[in-house]
Amino acid sequence: MVDYHAANNQSSAGGVQTYMEQENDWDRDLLLDPAWEKQQRKTFTAWCNSHLRKAGTQIENIEEDFRDGLKLMLLLEVISGERLPKPERGKMRVHKINNVNKALDFIASKGVKLVSIGAEEIVDGNAKMTLGMIWTIILRFAIQDISVEETSAKEGLLLWCQRKTAPYKNVNVQNFHISWKDGLAFNALIHRHRPDLIDYDSLRKDDPVTNLNNAFEVAEKHLDIPKMLDAEDIVNTARPDEKAIMTYVSSFYHAFSGAQKAETAANRICKVLAVNQENEQMMEDYEKLASDLLEWIRRTIPWLENRTQEKTVNDMQAKQEDFRDYRCVHKPPKVQEKCQLEISFNTLQTKLRLSNRPAFMPSEGRLVSDINGAWHTLEGAEKGYEEWILSEIRRLERLEHLAEKFHQKAAIHESWTDGKEAMLTQKDYETSTLSEVKALLRKHEAFESDLAAHQDRVEQIAAIAQELNELDYYDSASVNARCQKICDQWDVLGALTQSRKESLERTEKQLESIDELYLEYAKRAAPFNNWMEGAMEDLQDMFIVHNIEEIQGLITAHEQFKSTLTEANKEREAIQSIQAEVQKIAQSNGIKLSGANPYTTITPESIDSKWEKAMAMVPLRDNALQDELNKQNSNDTLRATFATQANTVGAYIQEKMEEIGRISIEMNGTLEDQLTNLKEYQKSIMSYMPEINKLEGYHQLIQEALIFDNQYTSYTMEHLRVGWEQLLTTIARTINEVENQILTRDAKGISQEQLYEYRASFNHFDKDHSGALMAEEFKACLISLGYDVENDKQGDGEFARIMGIVDPNGTGAVTFQAFIDFMSTETTDTDTADQVIASFKILAADKNYITAEELRRELPPDQAEYCIARMAPYTGPDAVPGALDYMSFSTALYGESDL
Repeated sequence: MVDYHAANNQSSAGGVQTYMEQENDWDRDLLLDPAWEKQQRKTFTAWCNSHLRKAGTQIENIEEDFRDGLKLMLLLEVISGERLPKPERGKMRVHKINNVNKALDFIASKGVKLVSIGAEEIVDGNAKMTLGMIWTIILRFAIQDISVEETSAKEGLLLWCQRKTAPYKNVNVQNFHISWKDGLAFNALIHRHRPDLIDYDSLRKDDPVTNLNNAFEVAEKHLDIPKMLDAEDIVNTARPDEKAIMTYVSSFYHAFSGAQKAETAANRICKVLAVNQENEQMMEDYEKLASDLLEWIRRTIPWLENRTQEKTVNDMQAKQEDFRDYRCVHKPPKVQEKCQLEISFNTLQTKLRLSNRPAFMPSEGRLVSDINGAWHTLEGAEKGYEEWILSEIRRLERLEHLAEKFHQKAAIHESWTDGKEAMLTQKDYETSTLSEVKALLRKHEAFESDLAAHQDRVEQIAAIAQELNELDYYDSASVNARCQKICDQWDVLGALTQSRKESLERTEKQLESIDELYLEYAKRAAPFNNWMEGAMEDLQDMFIVHNIEEIQGLITAHEQFKSTLTEANKEREAIQSIQAEVQKIAQSNGIKLSGANPYTTITPESIDSKWEKAMAMVPLRDNALQDELNKQNSNDTLRATFATQANTVGAYIQEKMEEIGRISIEMNGTLEDQLTNLKEYQKSIMSYMPEINKLEGYHQLIQEALIFDNQYTSYTMEHLRVGWEQLLTTIARTINEVENQILTRDAKGISQEQLYEYRASFNHFDKDHSGALMAEEFKACLISLGYDVENDKQGDGEFARIMGIVDPNGTGAVTFQAFIDFMSTETTDTDTADQVIASFKILAADKNYITAEELRRELPPDQAEYCIARMAPYTGPDAVPGALDYMSFSTALYGESDL
């Protein structure tokens, strides 16, 4: 006896070997059960005859008719389609054994392990061994090649039955014995594929014999499946023979295999089209969001670049309030849109890579880099606009102060010059006495002194007007006209003064007896009076300061002025004593004064009146300076408050930026754990938002107080806003990277251990923790993973090919996401254009084209219409009306690389 157990231990045994091992040896199964043996005899005999009929013969007794080996060899030739060695025609036992051995050798050559089955037992008519041999042949040639969703043999056939009978009531296929006793499962299989042959709703579960005979008769008559089982045997057996049932059910599988292939092909196409439709929707959403964001930026930048000057500080502060509203209300949603746009783009690219589709290239001008560039331009315009607003407010404050000062000094000067031309042009000296003429001459000298004293004021008025012109004051025309009028009048006064002086000097020789006391009074009263006018002007002078040092400087100057009041009062008393001496001399000498001092119009009363007014202004000036000092102290407190909060927020942002950098490199646990931790971390960051809003509130108070500098901190609000936005964007990007890694892992079937290994290898060679590997670092990483690239030179060999995949733009750096995409592509399989073309070819019944009717029959309505709308007409030599080109459509789904 020949033993094939050791001679045929081949790895190609596949599903049959595994199943045979699960079944154990024939000695240990329940084949000796008479009912089972009867079922197997009939089933196996019918199965063999279904194939032998193709060669024009059949068997009657399964253990007798295979003894000489001739029909056994013929059966194997029919079911395999191959030729066996020529049989021996002798009638001796040795000839029969040789023929059976040839058959067993052929079975063994197909990778089947025959356990304890030898030629002698078959020749001797051993029923048990003969049935075991036939079962082995059925497993190898009828069941082994059955495959459903990566399962094979028995499991595949069982899964196929479960899928096909799932929609039917009273059918629950869990095995190949008792699940088939009531006959409903057989009828459900036929009805699922040929509903025209079975009236399933008329069948009753309590009538199994009728159900079984109905299925057997329909299968034999319409499906060419011979009757291999008896209804009574199945019903009357507690547990029908599993092998008999499997043999008969496999005949249904092969009869309906064509429909199965079409269904598989349709499912593949549906899967590919669903992915494509989802990706196209994401592309449309990206294009719309990018267009809307770019349009908003395009509309906003001209507004930020508008430098139309306003006339007043209030108008510019209104613009500043509009800008603050833009910063706090209109821009934050756009920041979120920009972040979401980057996340959508990265997710779409990951999905395209995972589905073996070409990368998405947005429309011209809508790349992420284009949006970042436009955003950078927007932020530059923001900064410039804010700086311009602050500069304009300072300029307008300065202008308003100068304009008010100009009009105040001009009004004082015009008041002083009022009537001076008339005085200088009168001819009173022609009819005056000598003393009167001398008095007129002295008066004129005093006027000249007064005129010289007013020269400074005229120069100040002209200087202020010039500064207003240089600062582009909106009402420069009226200022210039008033200044020109004052200067012209000043020139006229100078000429008239000189003319009158010459006239008086011509008559001076004729006039004597000048009253020295009057003259001394006039000389001392005029500059003192001018000093008082100047003092009152200074005490009423407007002032504007921006810090404590400036207001303290004004207070110091004011204190210095107050320290001179004692000496000034002494001068006033001395001037008044001169007038008292005049009265005393006149009374003592009986002189009748003709009236006022002939040398000056400044009376003692006017001096006292101005002195009292000046003294009353001093406490008012004290209060004004003290109020401004209090205001500057308050501003300094506000600076310190803002600086404390800004320093805290700045340190927090810096700390979190460094922390998220470490987290992105040192993340542990599963990707889902990492994603959960990152989202919790993001939530903790967002909980800090009230501190940012508090700082914004302080910043608004500072701007409202017109505070332009802060010596307590180096942070600006703009700097902190940018840092905060960058922190939020970095966290969102890190979360998106983990989500994309989960997509890659799930789509490519990468295990968690593989991801850990890839992350550990990547981090090991990322020495600078930059999140990217340079070319040499990446090569070392590949070598550590078993790639033979050590001797490749830059630009040559396998390493150059890999670099072309992970770094298509030639930046010289490889990101972790590109590394994961490459490793997942290297270790998994994906759909290809060839596979989709093969699926369409099945649906088209092997034609080079497909029709709309075929698409609508095999595919769901929406995906069928999707294909019809995008497929070009077929133009091949075998084209018919309405033919569609499914080949070019399939290659277009995957880009030019799959052509």
